[in-house]
Amino acid sequence: MPSPMPSPMPTPIDCLLSDHLIKNRSRYMSNQRLLNSQHHPTTLIMTLTIDTKLKLNSGYEIPQLGFGVYQTPPSDTARCVSEAVKAGYAHIDSAALYRNEGACGQAIRSFSREKIFFTTKIMPYTLGYESVQSQIDRMLNETGLGYLDLVLIHAPYGGSAKRKESWKALVEAVEAGKVRSIGVSNYGVAHLDELERHIAELEEERGGKGKGGVISVGQWEIHPWCPRDDIVEWCKKRNIAVEAYCPLVQGNRWGEPIVKKLAEKHGKSEAQILIRWSLQKGLVPLPKSVKSERIVANAQVYDFELTEEDMKSLDTGVYEHVSWDPTTAPLKD
Repeated sequence: MPSPMPSPMPTPIDCLLSDHLIKNRSRYMSNQRLLNSQHHPTTLIMTLTIDTKLKLNSGYEIPQLGFGVYQTPPSDTARCVSEAVKAGYAHIDSAALYRNEGACGQAIRSFSREKIFFTTKIMPYTLGYESVQSQIDRMLNETGLGYLDLVLIHAPYGGSAKRKESWKALVEAVEAGKVRSIGVSNYGVAHLDELERHIAELEEERGGKGKGGVISVGQWEIHPWCPRDDIVEWCKKRNIAVEAYCPLVQGNRWGEPIVKKLAEKHGKSEAQILIRWSLQKGLVPLPKSVKSERIVANAQVYDFELTEEDMKSLDTGVYEHVSWDPTTAPLKD
């Protein structure tokens, strides 16, 4: 292995890479090239591995490939999470809404806690200062994990005042050591702009810079038929990691000519093509499955690359979500 080179001046590419990768930048820079226009400077081909992590604004790192447990029965969740970790995943995504946080914690506790990144989310329609405080304590108790790596506000429903109160509660949870990083899910650009204003207000109200918290992660339904370019651009400008749920479009696009063509070209499944698309976009995909073989296969996406032409062929120009879409919720509920 070559000796580590001195760290170069930060670039947009560096924002996507963990410190240990940056130290070995010379090993993969020759394989790296931009795939998109200047509007998406972080869309690139680079050497990726299942251990690739992104540096968050909080200072912590998040594994780029996650494993989702939405709609996974609590009775089956521990098995699925355990199999995922054994297959190489180090990032588990749950939520209060999923009713399986406890089972996630049970599985994670059987491995090295520090090596598994665990995310959960505040229950939709329950925003408020005391509510969020109570939910975080419940999450810690049910999972038995000691701390939560990431907590997201699951949806913007509830109105401006409740969103601000909820964010304040998350900030205080970080300060108390209960939570390491915080963020939002399903916020539209208007909600994100409002959150920046709330952060500025909290800084003034609570005593200065940093007292309003930092947005580390945002999560949305993202795939070639719902790329959310406006939201992704907003986040990238602020170094906010963008997670993609429904990266496999809930199976609704199996057989699409372009995906099928790329699968045949690379000798991969259509699911693997879509996950690789997310990774090369710099996103954090969260594929889910309860089938052992698919859990393993969805992580086997590091022995091929989509070319610039491949990536461009997946620019569909359409906006068709397959899940809910709270991004369109009005600021005043």
